[in-house]
Amino acid sequence: MNANGDSYYVPDHKGESAYRDKASKFIGLAFPVSTEAEAKEAIAEARKRFFDANHHCYAYCIGAAQEVFRFNDDGEPSGSAGRPIYGQILSKGLSDIVVVVVRYFGGTKLGIPGLIKAYRAAASGALENSGMKEKILLKSISVSFGYQHMNDIMKISKAEKLEITKQESGDNCKITLRVKASRAETVIARLRRISNIFISVDV
Repeated sequence: MNANGDSYYVPDHKGESAYRDKASKFIGLAFPVSTEAEAKEAIAEARKRFFDANHHCYAYCIGAAQEVFRFNDDGEPSGSAGRPIYGQILSKGLSDIVVVVVRYFGGTKLGIPGLIKAYRAAASGALENSGMKEKILLKSISVSFGYQHMNDIMKISKAEKLEITKQESGDNCKITLRVKASRAETVIARLRRISNIFISVDV
């Protein structure tokens, strides 16, 4: 998340990569997701696509503060797969993403250091190939008011450069404004100086 709390970085699209070591093949897959349910669907998709792979290790991270996360070694030695994948997501500063690395065992054991290196490399390549874009955090403020306050509401909207997403006119007016998260409290404070209006906020 940026310093103002207005945005964070997410993948632009799906990404894929491949890495080989001692005949073992590692395929990294990065998927943009918005929810934990979508992350689980992406993992299921990878398992179905590479049904014959020996391991399907993964990590995902969701939310502006990367607050929802999980990683899994899927049968590899503890800490050798899921955590290195998760570490790559954090190092890139991304969220709303799941990375699955599938492994086809080549017959020679790599040892834990070798596994960590391989899973890290495959995850890094998939992340690089998924691109990056900024996701703006916005809040919607709904204001109900009498028509006599229309000019006051519009002055605040113009001064704060707010986007009007919905407007209902009449004796009882209602307007929905979209504002950057970091400016929401300031806008609400300005609106509350107007008497006899009702304000509600949706993320």
